Amino acid sequence: MDHPSGSLPGRVRAGYALGSLVTGAFGTVPGLLLLPYLTDTLGVAAGIAGLLVLAPKAWDVLINPVAGSVSDRTRTSLGARRPFLLGGGLTLAVLFALIFAAPVRSGVYVALVFLAAATAFAFYQVPYVAMPAEMTDDYAERTRLMTWRVAILAVAILVSGAVSPMVTEQFGGGVPGHRAMGVFVAALILVGTLGSFFGTRGAPTGKVLRSEPSFAAQLRVVRGNRPFRLLLICFVVQAAGIAIMLAGVSYFATQILESPETGATVLFACFVGPALLVMPIWTRVGRRAGKLRAYVLASVLFAAAGALLALAPFLPAVVVYVVTGLVGAGYAGQQVFGLAMLPDCIAYDADRTGRRQAGVFTGMWTAGETFGLALGPGVFALILYAFGYVSSSTGVAAPQTDTARLGVLLGFTVVPAVVVVSALITLRGYDLDEERLSAAVTEPDPALEQG
Repeated sequence: MDHPSGSLPGRVRAGYALGSLVTGAFGTVPGLLLLPYLTDTLGVAAGIAGLLVLAPKAWDVLINPVAGSVSDRTRTSLGARRPFLLGGGLTLAVLFALIFAAPVRSGVYVALVFLAAATAFAFYQVPYVAMPAEMTDDYAERTRLMTWRVAILAVAILVSGAVSPMVTEQFGGGVPGHRAMGVFVAALILVGTLGSFFGTRGAPTGKVLRSEPSFAAQLRVVRGNRPFRLLLICFVVQAAGIAIMLAGVSYFATQILESPETGATVLFACFVGPALLVMPIWTRVGRRAGKLRAYVLASVLFAAAGALLALAPFLPAVVVYVVTGLVGAGYAGQQVFGLAMLPDCIAYDADRTGRRQAGVFTGMWTAGETFGLALGPGVFALILYAFGYVSSSTGVAAPQTDTARLGVLLGFTVVPAVVVVSALITLRGYDLDEERLSAAVTEPDPALEQG
């Protein structure tokens, strides 16, 4: 397979990494603020709010593979992927601001605009995630590229997740505060869009290979890629666990830490700040232990620290924030190695088959990840409903019973910890490493020989 080889220029790594401002902002803020916006500002019951958040993102299970197939077949002077970065990103910025514009105080309006935004995001994210497998065939370079990307992703999560609640409060909370926050996050998305589009100008794109003739045939090949299938299942389940915790940040800060104004911001700072510091450490761990073992270690760290937060009512606030930092360190490792293993799976398939299908694989990947991220708030909303959480239309959380607060605590700590660590079972059969990737270049695919 004719891929570009060797290290990428620093400007290309930085340009590509800037796209994480888009993926980080859209992946973080709706999961953090949309559910409490519906329950505590628009007065939507918790169970219904969970469905309104879940349904538009579940749509991505269908649209993401389509976006991947379309970008695989695109031929332009800008390449197959970059036009979608510009078009999808600009559209997403506008639609995100509209989600919280609230021209009518209706959960249905929010769900419909969120659906449109999720569609625009699919046509940005899928081509964006497909690019690394076509930019380099160097096994280690993919880890370096993902380290850059996840470092910017951490910044994006920190800025969008920590600052957004502050913007909301600064502009009075309620509907006016959320409108201002929507514009702020839309600006972040715009910066990431333009940065990734212009920053990857001139980046290697690899040789355009023959794609599968139909979408059904592409899906059959995806199912036949065992390393990809195992990694996908694990990453999707873990995305749901992470999203459950993310959905509970505002509720945990208000009901458990009793710090509704600054608690969410401090939690996010403690979650993401250490993640930036541990990136070089995770890179060294990956070189010594391998990507798979490092991924497992990061997941265990996330789960153990997350479960420890269940003791938050009995711990000093400073200890809670320190443990939150350990959760963030585990999350950083999960992202680095999960995203570094993905292009390995794509390259493995391309070397075996000689077909260019990165968009299809990343379409399935982002569809699954997005569904997991959407499922998280839905699960947390069901926990709130089961424990009797009371909604409010005043912009301020209503007083809650001890049972409701217990639901918030368990939903933020024990539940996501169990989900994340249990997902590791699916990786028992994952055996794709640098040696096997090298062998795939020279060993023909038996299915192709028979065909």
